[in-house]
Amino acid sequence: MKIFADLLHSLLYAPQRLVKQAYLVEFIKNTPDPDRGYALSALTGELSIQGVKAGLIRKIAYQKCDPVLFDLSYDFVGDLAETTALIWPNTTRQVSGIRISDIISKLKKANRIDAGTLVQEWLDQLPESQRWALLKLLTGGLRVGVSARMVRLALAQSYQIDVNEIEQIWPLIEPPYLELFNWLDGKADKPDAAGRAVFRPMMLAHPLLESEIAEMDFASFQAEWKWDGARIQLVSGSDGVRIFSRSGDDISGTFPEIAKPLSWHGVIDGELLAGNPNKIGSFQQLQLRLNRKKPSVKMISETPVFMRVYDILFDNNIDVREHPLEYRREVLEAQMKTGLKTCYLDLSPILADASLANLQTWRQQCRAGGLIEGVMLKNKTSSYQAGRIKGSWFKWKRDPLTADLVILYAQRGHGKRSSFFSDFTLGAWGEGSEYDAQTLLPVAKAYSGFTDDELKKLDKFVRENIIQKFGPVREVEKTLVVEIAFDSVQYSKRHKSGIATRFPRFKAIRWDKPARDANSISDLIAMIDI
Repeated sequence: MKIFADLLHSLLYAPQRLVKQAYLVEFIKNTPDPDRGYALSALTGELSIQGVKAGLIRKIAYQKCDPVLFDLSYDFVGDLAETTALIWPNTTRQVSGIRISDIISKLKKANRIDAGTLVQEWLDQLPESQRWALLKLLTGGLRVGVSARMVRLALAQSYQIDVNEIEQIWPLIEPPYLELFNWLDGKADKPDAAGRAVFRPMMLAHPLLESEIAEMDFASFQAEWKWDGARIQLVSGSDGVRIFSRSGDDISGTFPEIAKPLSWHGVIDGELLAGNPNKIGSFQQLQLRLNRKKPSVKMISETPVFMRVYDILFDNNIDVREHPLEYRREVLEAQMKTGLKTCYLDLSPILADASLANLQTWRQQCRAGGLIEGVMLKNKTSSYQAGRIKGSWFKWKRDPLTADLVILYAQRGHGKRSSFFSDFTLGAWGEGSEYDAQTLLPVAKAYSGFTDDELKKLDKFVRENIIQKFGPVREVEKTLVVEIAFDSVQYSKRHKSGIATRFPRFKAIRWDKPARDANSISDLIAMIDI
C-alpha cells in the first residue's frame, strides 16, 4: 500500500504530463503482479469494488469520531477520503506490507458487514497517507490528473513498444491485467480479439484553432457534418452484435433495435441520433433513451433512433484500421449496400466542394435547427488510431452562444480544488417565465473556463459574500455577473426555470457589470432556435 500511496501523492503534485508519465513508468517497472494491475485499473477507473461505497465509509467514520465534527470537517475539506484519513485516530497497531491484491481479494469474499470491519481494521493499521490511498482505491475517483490514455502510454514506454498495440488489446483484458503483463513480459502470446464483439478504442478529433486555419490544405481533408448525437461503436461478431458508448460501456440493451444480428461481422464507428435518416430528432429526444437500460416497446416506438455511420475498423474480421481513410470509406460504402443495409444504419454524407469559404458558411448555418454542431475534417490519408492524433481529424464547431448570468450558489471542488469554491450555479432573471421578473432562476452549472488566478478571486468572493449554508452548498449575495459560453439552450421540465444550457463554461468574469443587467429567461428562450 505504501508504494501505491507514494505514487498517488507524486501524481497529485506533479504539474506536468510527462512527469506524471515518468512516475507511472517507474511504478510499472518496480511493482509486482497483481498489485500493479489493480493500481493501474484504479487510475483508469476500471476497478470496481462493489462492497465499499461512500455511505459505508461515512458510517464507520461516525463510529470513530463525533458525527457533527466529521460533517463539519468534510464540509471544509470537500473530499471524503481525505477527511476520513485525516480525522481517523492513529493507533499503535500499524502494520507494514499490506498489499493491494490482499485487500481486493478479501473484499471480494466479504459481505457488506464484513467489508466494513475489514476497512476499519486496515485504517487502524495504516498511517494517514496510506489511509487516504486505501480509501481512494476503494471508492474510486482518484482525481490525480491521470487519464486511461496516459496509463497506456506509460505501459508502452515501460516496454518500448507502440502504444497502438496496447490500445488494440485493451478491451480484451480486465483488472489486474495479467494477460497483458504476461504478454509484455514474454510469458504468453498476445491476446487475440479476432471475431469477438468487444470494444475498440475510438479515434478522436482535435478542435480546429483559428491559428491553424491558414496552414490547412482543405483539399486533403474529407468534410462531414458534426451531428449533435452520441458517439457509438457497433461490433458484430460470432458472439452477437453489441453497441458501445465512446467510453466503452455496453449499451446494447438500451438500443435493441440497432443491436440486431447481421450477416456481416466487423466494427463500425458512428453517431447515434434520434428519429430516422429522413427526419432527425434533437439531442433532447435522444436523452429520453440514453438513460434507459431496458426501454419499453412503447418508448422504442415513440422515440426511434438510428446510427449514422462514419467509419469502418474491421470488415468481416479483417482489420482495416491501418489503411488510409479513403480506402476505408470505399469499403464502408460497399458494405452499406450489402451486409450493413438495414433501416437503422445510415451512411454519413461527404460534403462536396469543401473550400474554406464554404466550410465557414456551413459552420455558421448549421446552428439553425440545433441538429448539427459544426463540421468534421478528416485527413484522407489518416489511419484509424485510438485517441487524438495530431493533424489527422479536426472538429470545427459552430461559435458558442453567450449570456451574462449571476452566481447564485457555490460548492467546493474535488482533488486539487477541494479547498476552493469552484462549482457554481448561475441564474437569469425571471422575465419570460412563470416567476417574477425580479427573481433569479438557476439555468446553468459551470466549473470550467477560468484560470487558477481567477479561481482564487472567485473563491474569495464566495467566502466574503455567503448568506446561507445548505450542507456543502453556499448561497451568496447576488452581485457577481459572469459571461457564460454554451452550445445550446433547451427546454427542461427538471429545472425551475423551464430551460437548461448545454455544456456551459466561464468565458469572462464581469466584475464591472451590475447584476440587474444580466440576461433574462426570455433572452435565453430566444436562443433555443438559434
